[in-house]
Amino acid sequence: MDVQTDVSLKPYNTFGIDARARFFCEIDSLKKLKEALQLSGYPEKFILSGGSNILITGDLNKLVLHIGLKGIEIVEESQKEVWIKVMAGENWHQMVLWALDQNYGGLENLSLIPGNAGTAPIQNIGAYGVELKDILTSCEAMEVESKKIKIFTNEDCHFGYRDSYFKNEGKGKYVITSITLKLTKNTHKINTNYGDIEAELQAKGISDPTIKDISNVVVSIRQKKLPDPCKIGNSGSFFKNPVLSASEFLTFTKNHPHAPFYKIAEDCYKIPAGWLIEQCGLKGKRFGDAGVHKNQALVLVNYGHATGKDIINMAERVVEQVRQKFGITISPEVNIIS
Repeated sequence: MDVQTDVSLKPYNTFGIDARARFFCEIDSLKKLKEALQLSGYPEKFILSGGSNILITGDLNKLVLHIGLKGIEIVEESQKEVWIKVMAGENWHQMVLWALDQNYGGLENLSLIPGNAGTAPIQNIGAYGVELKDILTSCEAMEVESKKIKIFTNEDCHFGYRDSYFKNEGKGKYVITSITLKLTKNTHKINTNYGDIEAELQAKGISDPTIKDISNVVVSIRQKKLPDPCKIGNSGSFFKNPVLSASEFLTFTKNHPHAPFYKIAEDCYKIPAGWLIEQCGLKGKRFGDAGVHKNQALVLVNYGHATGKDIINMAERVVEQVRQKFGITISPEVNIIS
């Protein structure tokens, strides 16, 4: 087992935080994962995948296991549907492009989401009206204690809004090794009802979009709004959109009648956190090398040399100003690692 020492994690997190791992190990097989989990004489182990939904606040006195499990295979197929098994280390967007090349539908609205497949169930990633829970049938994970593989059904994952079993009672107990997705082969369900998709399609003169059309439009929208992590360090949406009960929503709209919202259930309403932050005058604000992105207030960015603590301090400032102005507490979507 090749264990490196004093390794910079800057290339392994999309925020570009230059923290260091005391110990570091690349994992490219289930055998290596099992062996790494059995290693003794090291500090606490930390599982790192695509590094797209984390903020590292300082050097890690840990053994960092970087999950690089690769592979995509068809495990079941019918006339209308196909089930694909994707290993945890596969890049999410590259996997979406692979599915589109096969004319497999269901992933197109989730195009250009940063990160790897293995972390997708943890956050129940979602965008433009689609969430992972809509297409995931199961995932496999290695139990840290027993080193055995367990299969989790969709129901076992306890998916919620940017939430799952793996963020709560299962946190730290399992390492996700693969996910299985059910996709369509021919009768694709085209979803254009969320965000700017319909307007973008109309602007391009597309009235009968294919799944590739949807993907291209989603990519275009995301590229306009969201900074490229290769150019400006960020982790995509830093905050969750707050969800209000019917009574809370009534009070909110009385005070802010023109605020945008999405009704997600009979008595639940989602308010765009980016709009709340923008109304506080924070969009485009910069505090040293930490800032709120100029095109999307939901995104916090590292302009080059911000530390994790710099980002945290700015995030706390954003939370406090939103709370003072609207009486709503927004919470991070990213995982804070210390």
